[in-house]
Amino acid sequence: MTDPAVDQALTRTHHEEWARVVASLARRFGDLDVAEEATAEAFAVAAERWPREGVPPNPGGWVATTATRKAIDWLRRESQRDARHQAALIGYDDTPAEPTGPVVDDRLRLVFTCCHPALAMEARVALTLRLLGGLSVAEIARAFLVQETAMGRRITRAKTKIKEARIPYRVPAADDVRERLIGVLAVVYLVFNEGYLPGQGDDPVRVDLSDEAIRLGRLLRTLLPDDGEVAGLLALMLFTEARRSARVSTTGELVTLHEQDRDAWDRALIAEGNALVHERIRAVAAGGGPPGRYQVQAAINAVHANAPSTDQTDWPTLVALYDGLVLLDPSPIVRLNRAVAVAEVDGAGAGLAEIDRLAESLDGYHAFHAARADLLRRLGRVDESRAEYDRAIGLAGNPAERSHLTRRRGQLTG
Repeated sequence: MTDPAVDQALTRTHHEEWARVVASLARRFGDLDVAEEATAEAFAVAAERWPREGVPPNPGGWVATTATRKAIDWLRRESQRDARHQAALIGYDDTPAEPTGPVVDDRLRLVFTCCHPALAMEARVALTLRLLGGLSVAEIARAFLVQETAMGRRITRAKTKIKEARIPYRVPAADDVRERLIGVLAVVYLVFNEGYLPGQGDDPVRVDLSDEAIRLGRLLRTLLPDDGEVAGLLALMLFTEARRSARVSTTGELVTLHEQDRDAWDRALIAEGNALVHERIRAVAAGGGPPGRYQVQAAINAVHANAPSTDQTDWPTLVALYDGLVLLDPSPIVRLNRAVAVAEVDGAGAGLAEIDRLAESLDGYHAFHAARADLLRRLGRVDESRAEYDRAIGLAGNPAERSHLTRRRGQLTG
């Protein structure tokens, strides 16, 4: 029987040290395969020895030392094939990058390598979860509903692309870091959304993915503490995650914001999100530059998180915030969300008029039809509402959403 204290120490060390060790070995030896395999072997040894010998005083240092030895052993075994090994090296570049914040360490180099724009988005996600998050190939494959062998090939291809394209293992120069960071944040937010509201499969939520995205967000916040969009994304995820326990009923049905039990929201996460938003408000007021899209989205979610009820929500402020967000991201989905807020301020008819302007762009999106169905219901246009619910149900991929939409359709009378 395993000792719970040892299990907790292993889990904590894995969460805290995996990315640090992989990144350190990647910098030292210039090979992502060596770094990943050596780190995995070190944790396997820890899982075998710590229950017998006890947890070392410095678990992270123990794993780092063991992983380094494993990497050196591997390279010694490969020394007879030195030319082959050299050909496999990634484009290691130890030229000091211009500082991007108070902390620039190996993990930040690894972040930008995993999320390099030369890689396809699905490859960036898989590589980030494997090398930074420490998720196993099987865990990543299960989360994204693909075969483990297929996910393994995806990760291998991504690492091969890094080697062949000579993608440098370094933090981008200051002139490039902003553009590159946008891609990094997009990867983290994609992971979060896939965990918070999966687009396919039988699970209404995937807690492992949303938790991992928040952990990556905290890591970025540690590495880039002065970046507003990093703070904004973390706050946005915290506000959203705070509502998770109230979002799905005991019968597996999605519970909308209007119907949620706000007493079930995680007030500690909301407080953390509020602190980040207030920090950014102060920074902007002090001349720190205008907020980006993640900061505005965080502010929108802060309004919802701090409202006692839907009726007491400051909808005019939400419309104003959406007006600002549309300037940064004029996508149809942002405009759809703005239209929902407009309906709360100016009435269902005004909101529906806004939504109808998006029909050509969003006809295949279930949330568009769900929003139309709700506003048509409020306007007493029952037959049209029922047809829209049918369309939304047919397009929804998440089982919790389908259950909610089916119930709302069944409540129509007339």
